[in-house]
Amino acid sequence: MVYPAPVYAPQAGDGPGLVPSREALSMNRIFSGVQPTGNLHLGNYLGAIRNWVRLQSDYECLFCVVDQHAITVWQDPATLRHAIREVTAGLLAAGLDPKKNVLFNQSTVPAHAQLAWVCNCVARMGWLNRMTQFKEKAGKNRENASVGLFAYPNLMAADILIYKATHVPVGEDQKQHLELTRDIAQKFNNDYGVDFFPLTEPLILGEATRVMSLRDGSKKMSKSDESDFSRINMTDTADTIAQKLKKAKTDPEPLPETVEGLDGRPEAANLVGIYAALADLTRAEVLARVGGQPFSAFKNELTDLAVSVLQPINTEMARLMADPGAIDAVLRDGAERANAIAQPILADIYDIVGLLRP
Repeated sequence: MVYPAPVYAPQAGDGPGLVPSREALSMNRIFSGVQPTGNLHLGNYLGAIRNWVRLQSDYECLFCVVDQHAITVWQDPATLRHAIREVTAGLLAAGLDPKKNVLFNQSTVPAHAQLAWVCNCVARMGWLNRMTQFKEKAGKNRENASVGLFAYPNLMAADILIYKATHVPVGEDQKQHLELTRDIAQKFNNDYGVDFFPLTEPLILGEATRVMSLRDGSKKMSKSDESDFSRINMTDTADTIAQKLKKAKTDPEPLPETVEGLDGRPEAANLVGIYAALADLTRAEVLARVGGQPFSAFKNELTDLAVSVLQPINTEMARLMADPGAIDAVLRDGAERANAIAQPILADIYDIVGLLRP
Protein backbone atom coordinates (compact mmCIF):
# COMPACT_ATOMS: atom_id res chain seq x y z
CA MET A 1 0.00 0.00 0.00
CA VAL A 2 1.22 3.49 -0.84
CA TYR A 3 0.74 6.07 1.87
CA PRO A 4 -1.20 9.10 0.57
CA ALA A 5 1.20 11.57 2.16
CA PRO A 6 4.30 9.65 3.23
CA VAL A 7 6.79 11.30 5.54
CA TYR A 8 10.48 10.95 4.70
CA ALA A 9 12.73 9.55 7.40
CA PRO A 10 16.23 11.06 7.13
CA GLN A 11 19.43 9.36 8.15
CA ALA A 12 20.61 10.16 11.64
CA GLY A 13 21.72 13.77 11.79
CA ASP A 14 20.62 14.77 8.28
CA GLY A 15 18.24 17.49 9.42
CA PRO A 16 14.54 17.46 10.27
CA GLY A 17 12.16 15.14 8.46
CA LEU A 18 9.39 16.35 6.20
CA VAL A 19 6.17 16.56 8.20
CA PRO A 20 2.63 17.73 7.52
CA SER A 21 2.17 21.43 8.10
CA ARG A 22 1.05 22.70 11.48
CA GLU A 23 -2.20 23.80 9.84
CA ALA A 24 -2.76 20.29 8.44
CA LEU A 25 -2.29 18.68 11.86
CA SER A 26 -4.07 21.27 13.94
CA MET A 27 -7.43 19.49 13.82
CA ASN A 28 -5.98 15.98 13.97
CA ARG A 29 -5.14 13.52 16.71
CA ILE A 30 -1.74 11.92 17.35
CA PHE A 31 -1.33 8.58 19.14
CA SER A 32 1.85 6.74 20.05
CA GLY A 33 2.92 4.13 22.56
CA VAL A 34 5.97 2.61 24.21
CA GLN A 35 6.40 -0.84 25.73
CA PRO A 36 7.38 -1.18 29.40
CA THR A 37 10.01 -3.83 28.72
CA GLY A 38 13.61 -3.14 29.68
CA ASN A 39 15.15 0.26 30.16
CA LEU A 40 14.31 3.24 27.99
CA HIS A 41 17.44 4.05 26.02
CA LEU A 42 18.93 6.76 23.85
CA GLY A 43 17.26 5.37 20.73
CA ASN A 44 13.84 5.65 22.39
CA TYR A 45 14.62 9.20 23.46
CA LEU A 46 15.98 10.52 20.15
CA GLY A 47 13.72 8.48 17.91
CA ALA A 48 10.45 9.03 19.75
CA ILE A 49 10.19 10.64 23.16
CA ARG A 50 11.96 13.92 22.34
CA ASN A 51 9.72 14.34 19.31
CA TRP A 52 6.61 13.68 21.39
CA VAL A 53 7.63 16.52 23.69
CA ARG A 54 7.93 18.81 20.68
CA LEU A 55 4.47 17.86 19.42
CA GLN A 56 2.58 18.29 22.67
CA SER A 57 2.07 22.06 22.65
CA ASP A 58 0.43 22.22 19.24
CA TYR A 59 -1.53 19.00 18.71
CA GLU A 60 -3.97 16.74 20.55
CA CYS A 61 -1.76 13.86 21.70
CA LEU A 62 -2.36 10.55 23.43
CA PHE A 63 0.70 8.70 24.70
CA CYS A 64 0.30 5.18 25.99
CA VAL A 65 2.43 2.75 27.99
CA VAL A 66 1.41 -0.41 26.13
CA ASP A 67 1.53 -2.95 28.93
CA GLN A 68 -0.78 -5.42 27.17
CA HIS A 69 1.71 -5.63 24.31
CA ALA A 70 4.41 -6.41 26.87
CA ILE A 71 2.71 -9.61 28.03
CA THR A 72 2.78 -11.16 24.54
CA VAL A 73 5.93 -12.69 26.02
CA TRP A 74 6.09 -13.75 29.67
CA GLN A 75 6.84 -10.99 32.19
CA ASP A 76 7.56 -11.21 35.89
CA PRO A 77 4.56 -9.39 37.42
CA ALA A 78 6.54 -7.32 39.93
CA THR A 79 9.10 -6.37 37.28
CA LEU A 80 6.34 -5.38 34.87
CA ARG A 81 4.65 -3.11 37.42
CA HIS A 82 8.00 -1.44 38.11
CA ALA A 83 8.67 -1.05 34.38
CA ILE A 84 5.26 0.58 33.75
CA ARG A 85 6.06 3.21 36.38
CA GLU A 86 9.65 3.64 35.20
CA VAL A 87 8.63 4.24 31.58
CA THR A 88 6.01 6.73 32.76
CA ALA A 89 8.66 8.46 34.88
CA GLY A 90 10.94 8.58 31.84
CA LEU A 91 8.28 10.24 29.71
CA LEU A 92 7.52 12.79 32.40
CA ALA A 93 11.21 13.47 33.11
CA ALA A 94 11.85 14.02 29.39
CA GLY A 95 9.25 16.79 29.37
CA LEU A 96 5.84 15.29 28.57
CA ASP A 97 3.19 17.36 30.33
CA PRO A 98 0.32 15.15 31.58
CA LYS A 99 -1.99 18.17 31.55
CA LYS A 100 -1.38 18.93 27.87
CA ASN A 101 -1.44 15.26 26.83
CA VAL A 102 -3.35 12.14 27.71
CA LEU A 103 -0.77 9.83 29.31
CA PHE A 104 -1.99 6.42 30.46
CA ASN A 105 -1.29 2.70 30.46
CA GLN A 106 -3.13 0.59 27.93
CA SER A 107 -4.68 -2.03 30.22
CA THR A 108 -6.71 0.61 32.09
CA VAL A 109 -8.74 1.40 28.95
CA PRO A 110 -10.75 -1.77 28.14
CA ALA A 111 -11.77 -0.45 24.72
CA HIS A 112 -8.28 -1.29 23.39
CA ALA A 113 -8.86 -5.01 23.93
CA GLN A 114 -12.52 -4.80 22.90
CA LEU A 115 -11.68 -3.22 19.55
CA ALA A 116 -8.74 -5.61 19.13
CA TRP A 117 -11.23 -8.49 18.89
CA VAL A 118 -13.11 -6.67 16.14
CA CYS A 119 -9.76 -6.09 14.40
CA ASN A 120 -9.01 -9.84 14.76
CA CYS A 121 -12.20 -10.54 12.87
CA VAL A 122 -11.50 -7.98 10.14
CA ALA A 123 -7.80 -8.72 9.56
CA ARG A 124 -6.81 -11.66 7.37
CA MET A 125 -4.37 -14.42 8.36
CA GLY A 126 -2.32 -13.71 5.25
CA TRP A 127 -1.79 -10.12 6.37
CA LEU A 128 -0.42 -11.22 9.73
CA ASN A 129 1.74 -13.93 8.16
CA ARG A 130 3.59 -11.19 6.30
CA MET A 131 4.52 -9.29 9.45
CA THR A 132 8.32 -9.41 9.58
CA GLN A 133 8.59 -8.48 13.27
CA PHE A 134 6.70 -11.64 14.31
CA LYS A 135 9.11 -13.74 12.28
CA GLU A 136 12.06 -11.99 13.91
CA LYS A 137 10.72 -12.27 17.47
CA ALA A 138 9.43 -15.83 17.16
CA GLY A 139 12.52 -17.08 15.34
CA LYS A 140 12.76 -20.86 15.14
CA ASN A 141 10.20 -21.25 17.94
CA ARG A 142 7.26 -20.06 15.86
CA GLU A 143 5.00 -22.91 17.01
CA ASN A 144 5.69 -22.06 20.66
CA ALA A 145 5.04 -18.33 20.28
CA SER A 146 1.93 -16.96 21.94
CA VAL A 147 -1.18 -16.16 19.94
CA GLY A 148 -0.84 -12.67 21.42
CA LEU A 149 2.57 -12.22 19.79
CA PHE A 150 1.13 -13.29 16.43
CA ALA A 151 -1.92 -11.01 16.75
CA TYR A 152 0.12 -8.13 18.26
CA PRO A 153 -0.35 -5.94 15.13
CA ASN A 154 -4.14 -6.16 15.47
CA LEU A 155 -3.96 -4.84 19.03
CA MET A 156 -1.64 -2.09 17.77
CA ALA A 157 -4.26 -1.22 15.16
CA ALA A 158 -6.92 -1.09 17.88
CA ASP A 159 -4.70 1.20 19.98
CA ILE A 160 -4.71 3.69 17.13
CA LEU A 161 -8.23 3.29 15.77
CA ILE A 162 -10.06 3.44 19.13
CA TYR A 163 -9.14 7.14 19.19
CA LYS A 164 -9.55 7.66 15.44
CA ALA A 165 -5.94 8.86 15.44
CA THR A 166 -5.01 10.52 12.17
CA HIS A 167 -1.22 10.47 12.62
CA VAL A 168 1.18 8.16 14.43
CA PRO A 169 4.87 8.94 15.00
CA VAL A 170 6.63 5.76 13.90
CA GLY A 171 10.11 4.40 13.35
CA GLU A 172 11.11 2.68 10.15
CA ASP A 173 10.55 -0.74 11.77
CA GLN A 174 6.92 0.08 12.60
CA LYS A 175 5.77 1.28 9.18
CA GLN A 176 4.58 -2.21 8.22
CA HIS A 177 2.34 -2.33 11.30
CA LEU A 178 0.87 1.05 10.47
CA GLU A 179 0.19 -0.17 6.95
CA LEU A 180 -1.77 -3.06 8.49
CA THR A 181 -3.73 -0.56 10.59
CA ARG A 182 -4.68 1.24 7.40
CA ASP A 183 -5.67 -2.05 5.76
CA ILE A 184 -7.91 -2.95 8.71
CA ALA A 185 -9.50 0.51 8.76
CA GLN A 186 -10.16 0.42 5.02
CA LYS A 187 -11.60 -3.12 5.09
CA PHE A 188 -13.84 -2.23 8.05
CA ASN A 189 -15.14 0.83 6.20
CA ASN A 190 -15.70 -1.19 3.02
CA ASP A 191 -17.29 -4.20 4.77
CA TYR A 192 -19.86 -2.06 6.56
CA GLY A 193 -20.33 0.63 3.94
CA VAL A 194 -19.21 3.44 6.23
CA ASP A 195 -16.60 6.17 6.25
CA PHE A 196 -15.79 5.71 9.92
CA PHE A 197 -12.09 5.11 10.50
CA PRO A 198 -9.49 7.52 9.10
CA LEU A 199 -6.57 6.03 7.20
CA THR A 200 -3.89 6.88 9.71
CA GLU A 201 -0.71 8.37 8.27
CA PRO A 202 2.89 7.96 9.50
CA LEU A 203 4.70 10.84 11.13
CA ILE A 204 8.48 10.45 11.21
CA LEU A 205 10.19 13.36 12.87
CA GLY A 206 13.58 14.73 13.71
CA GLU A 207 17.16 13.53 13.87
CA ALA A 208 18.44 10.03 14.53
CA THR A 209 15.15 8.24 14.01
CA ARG A 210 17.22 5.04 13.93
CA VAL A 211 20.00 4.99 16.52
CA MET A 212 22.30 2.01 16.17
CA SER A 213 24.08 -0.23 18.68
CA LEU A 214 27.28 1.09 20.22
CA ARG A 215 28.80 -2.37 19.67
CA ASP A 216 27.63 -2.94 16.09
CA GLY A 217 26.72 -0.04 13.80
CA SER A 218 24.67 -2.33 11.56
CA LYS A 219 22.18 -3.25 14.32
CA LYS A 220 19.54 -1.04 15.87
CA MET A 221 20.03 0.00 19.50
CA SER A 222 17.72 -2.31 21.43
CA LYS A 223 16.51 -3.11 24.93
CA SER A 224 16.81 -6.80 24.12
CA ASP A 225 20.52 -6.78 23.24
CA GLU A 226 22.37 -8.97 25.74
CA SER A 227 25.17 -6.43 26.17
CA ASP A 228 24.25 -3.36 28.21
CA PHE A 229 27.24 -1.67 26.56
CA SER A 230 25.32 -1.71 23.27
CA ARG A 231 23.04 1.10 24.45
CA ILE A 232 22.87 4.18 26.65
CA ASN A 233 19.95 3.88 29.05
CA MET A 234 18.02 6.89 30.26
CA THR A 235 18.75 5.66 33.79
CA ASP A 236 22.54 5.58 33.24
CA THR A 237 24.71 7.82 35.40
CA ALA A 238 27.24 10.23 33.92
CA ASP A 239 30.07 7.80 34.70
CA THR A 240 28.25 4.93 33.02
CA ILE A 241 27.54 7.01 29.90
CA ALA A 242 31.22 7.98 29.73
CA GLN A 243 32.31 4.36 30.11
CA LYS A 244 29.95 3.11 27.40
CA LEU A 245 30.94 5.78 24.89
CA LYS A 246 34.63 5.22 25.59
CA LYS A 247 34.17 1.54 24.72
CA ALA A 248 31.86 2.18 21.73
CA LYS A 249 33.10 0.44 18.61
CA THR A 250 34.88 2.62 16.04
CA ASP A 251 37.34 2.12 13.18
CA PRO A 252 41.02 3.09 12.88
CA GLU A 253 40.56 6.13 10.64
CA PRO A 254 40.00 9.69 11.93
CA LEU A 255 36.59 11.28 11.48
CA PRO A 256 35.90 12.37 7.88
CA GLU A 257 35.29 15.99 6.96
CA THR A 258 32.25 15.30 4.77
CA VAL A 259 29.09 13.23 5.11
CA GLU A 260 30.13 11.20 2.08
CA GLY A 261 33.17 10.08 4.06
CA LEU A 262 30.87 8.19 6.46
CA ASP A 263 29.86 5.73 3.72
CA GLY A 264 30.94 2.22 4.65
CA ARG A 265 31.75 3.32 8.22
CA PRO A 266 28.59 2.38 10.18
CA GLU A 267 30.02 2.98 13.66
CA ALA A 268 31.40 6.39 12.73
CA ALA A 269 28.10 7.29 11.08
CA ASN A 270 26.19 6.23 14.18
CA LEU A 271 28.27 8.27 16.64
CA VAL A 272 28.20 11.34 14.40
CA GLY A 273 24.45 10.94 14.01
CA ILE A 274 23.96 10.69 17.77
CA TYR A 275 26.02 13.85 18.30
CA ALA A 276 24.04 15.64 15.59
CA ALA A 277 20.71 14.65 17.10
CA LEU A 278 21.70 15.59 20.65
CA ALA A 279 23.03 18.97 19.48
CA ASP A 280 20.20 19.65 16.97
CA LEU A 281 22.70 19.87 14.14
CA THR A 282 23.07 18.12 10.80
CA ARG A 283 25.83 15.58 10.30
CA ALA A 284 27.49 18.00 7.88
CA GLU A 285 27.58 20.67 10.59
CA VAL A 286 29.06 18.23 13.08
CA LEU A 287 31.77 17.11 10.68
CA ALA A 288 32.63 20.72 9.89
CA ARG A 289 33.51 21.01 13.59
CA VAL A 290 35.14 17.68 14.31
CA GLY A 291 36.30 16.34 10.93
CA GLY A 292 39.86 15.03 11.11
CA GLN A 293 39.73 14.41 14.87
CA PRO A 294 40.67 11.02 16.29
CA PHE A 295 37.78 9.16 17.86
CA SER A 296 39.28 9.54 21.34
CA ALA A 297 38.84 13.33 21.24
CA PHE A 298 35.43 13.12 19.59
CA LYS A 299 34.16 10.63 22.16
CA ASN A 300 35.08 13.06 24.95
CA GLU A 301 33.00 15.78 23.29
CA LEU A 302 30.14 13.36 22.66
CA THR A 303 30.22 12.23 26.29
CA ASP A 304 29.97 15.80 27.58
CA LEU A 305 27.04 16.45 25.26
CA ALA A 306 25.20 13.23 26.10
CA VAL A 307 25.61 13.79 29.84
CA SER A 308 24.38 17.39 29.56
CA VAL A 309 21.18 16.18 27.85
CA LEU A 310 20.50 12.94 29.71
CA GLN A 311 21.67 13.65 33.25
CA PRO A 312 18.79 16.04 34.09
CA ILE A 313 16.36 13.39 32.82
CA ASN A 314 18.07 10.73 34.90
CA THR A 315 17.87 12.88 38.03
CA GLU A 316 14.19 13.67 37.51
CA MET A 317 13.36 10.02 36.83
CA ALA A 318 14.92 9.07 40.17
CA ARG A 319 12.89 11.74 41.95
CA LEU A 320 9.65 10.55 40.34
CA MET A 321 10.34 6.87 41.04
CA ALA A 322 10.72 7.70 44.73
CA ASP A 323 6.98 8.55 44.73
CA PRO A 324 5.18 5.75 42.85
CA GLY A 325 1.82 6.96 44.11
CA ALA A 326 2.23 10.21 42.19
CA ILE A 327 3.05 8.27 39.01
CA ASP A 328 -0.03 6.09 39.50
CA ALA A 329 -2.16 9.23 39.94
CA VAL A 330 -0.93 10.58 36.59
CA LEU A 331 -1.81 7.29 34.90
CA ARG A 332 -5.26 7.15 36.53
CA ASP A 333 -6.06 10.66 35.38
CA GLY A 334 -4.87 9.82 31.87
CA ALA A 335 -6.96 6.63 31.83
CA GLU A 336 -10.11 8.56 32.75
CA ARG A 337 -9.53 11.01 29.93
CA ALA A 338 -8.65 8.24 27.45
CA ASN A 339 -11.78 6.28 28.39
CA ALA A 340 -13.89 9.39 27.84
CA ILE A 341 -12.63 9.54 24.24
CA ALA A 342 -12.66 5.81 23.54
CA GLN A 343 -16.06 4.76 24.91
CA PRO A 344 -18.26 6.77 22.51
CA ILE A 345 -16.14 5.56 19.57
CA LEU A 346 -16.47 1.96 20.73
CA ALA A 347 -20.22 2.39 21.07
CA ASP A 348 -20.40 3.58 17.46
CA ILE A 349 -18.29 0.60 16.35
CA TYR A 350 -20.65 -1.80 18.13
CA ASP A 351 -23.63 -0.16 16.40
CA ILE A 352 -21.95 -0.47 13.01
CA VAL A 353 -21.00 -4.14 13.55
CA GLY A 354 -24.42 -5.06 14.97
CA LEU A 355 -23.39 -5.78 18.54
CA LEU A 356 -25.63 -4.69 21.39
CA ARG A 357 -24.16 -2.01 23.60
CA PRO A 358 -23.54 -3.02 27.23
